[in-house]
Amino acid sequence: MSFVSSRTESWPYASYHRRLFLIGGLGYAFDAMDTAVLAFILPVLRSLWSLSSAQTGVLGSVAYIGFFFGALGAGLLGDVFGRRRVMMYALAIYAAASLASAWSTSWSMFLVLRIIAGIGTGAESAIIAPYLAEFVAKRYRGTFVGALTGFFSFGFVAAAALGYFVVRSCAEGWRVVLIITALPVGMLLWWRRSLDESPRWLESRGRHAEARAIIAKIESTFDQRTPSSDTAAEAAAASGKDLGRPSLNVLLQGLWHGRQARVTTMAWLMWLSLTFSYYLFFTWIPGLLMQKGMGITQSFGYSFIIYLAQIPGYFSAALLNEKIGRKGTIVLYMTMGTAFALAMAFAHDHQAILLAGACLSFAMNGAYAGVYAYTAEIFPTAIRAIGAGSSSAVGRIGAISAPLLVGLLYPVLGFGGVFAMTTVVLAAGVCAVILLGPQTTGLSLEAISAEEGSP
Repeated sequence: MSFVSSRTESWPYASYHRRLFLIGGLGYAFDAMDTAVLAFILPVLRSLWSLSSAQTGVLGSVAYIGFFFGALGAGLLGDVFGRRRVMMYALAIYAAASLASAWSTSWSMFLVLRIIAGIGTGAESAIIAPYLAEFVAKRYRGTFVGALTGFFSFGFVAAAALGYFVVRSCAEGWRVVLIITALPVGMLLWWRRSLDESPRWLESRGRHAEARAIIAKIESTFDQRTPSSDTAAEAAAASGKDLGRPSLNVLLQGLWHGRQARVTTMAWLMWLSLTFSYYLFFTWIPGLLMQKGMGITQSFGYSFIIYLAQIPGYFSAALLNEKIGRKGTIVLYMTMGTAFALAMAFAHDHQAILLAGACLSFAMNGAYAGVYAYTAEIFPTAIRAIGAGSSSAVGRIGAISAPLLVGLLYPVLGFGGVFAMTTVVLAAGVCAVILLGPQTTGLSLEAISAEEGSP
């Protein structure tokens, strides 16, 4: 066990971790709020700019085009330049572009700005979990990351509230909402300046002196003493040299080295399945409810209740991450999601749609609490960011295609056909995790890497 690993695994859950939890969680909340509010803006923009169903679907997908490049870029740059720097730049890009989009005067202008904002949001979302997971011990890592991603639910609920109370309140309500979602990010950007670079990443790059300095700084904030470190590990750390920056080719090869190839395949399929289904549902649900005969007030009200179901979904799964393991949690919640998507396909009256939709929201968000924690563990430190970033990027292919497919296929398949498609995709994801996914519960990050064949 390395010096950083031995120290980190001895740490209690302290005020330092609670601060990380809040800073990272707020980032997820703002990301989700900015993304989710688009679902409430789309019906307004469709009418305002006389958009076709296909054009509306393109607007629903463009942010995820940005997500794809942002997540992939964050993965590559996070392993080369460090997690903290990437996260800071990502947040700044997202805030600036999101704020600018409030002054859009045409479909094309809004399209471009949402792509740029999506680059920042995608990078931010991809880097937070693997970055912060490197600061916590194995005994609470699953709950920590699972609960961290639970902040997504607060962002979605806030977006639904903004949609219900602000978007429909006046003709320019959609612009006001975009300003509201972007401005608080400035505060978070200022707050994050105090964050430390990951000592695990520094150690993986041979920058042992910097890693040891951060470890000492963090431990000085604890109320209790941690066990003394191993002198042999300290000596090995002190003698290390800076390994320099790895090449892109080395990072990508690491994803497909030995048994890691199976893990990478599983992660990509898991993210693709869940993200496709998730954004098919949440991007279009207000619009689909309106096309089922609901008025805008009833549609937004139902959407608000459906979004509220995310909160118990995330946090119940965060607790199960340690009790039944990340793999078990993902399989359980994705299986429930498959069943509820099928129920949604056969729901006809408004009350049945509301119940099935709330249950589907609960299940898919619970699955994400497991997925984020799992993805942050199954890749070695040297390629953790590119592993998580590439998985998230592949998932964004699902996010890009889902709104487009709904826009094109809803006139042919109808409401039931859309959710029948969701059922099949979720079931495929469950099979991938069951057949290919490793167990990670109770293991340090280094132990997991050793089992899967670290590059």
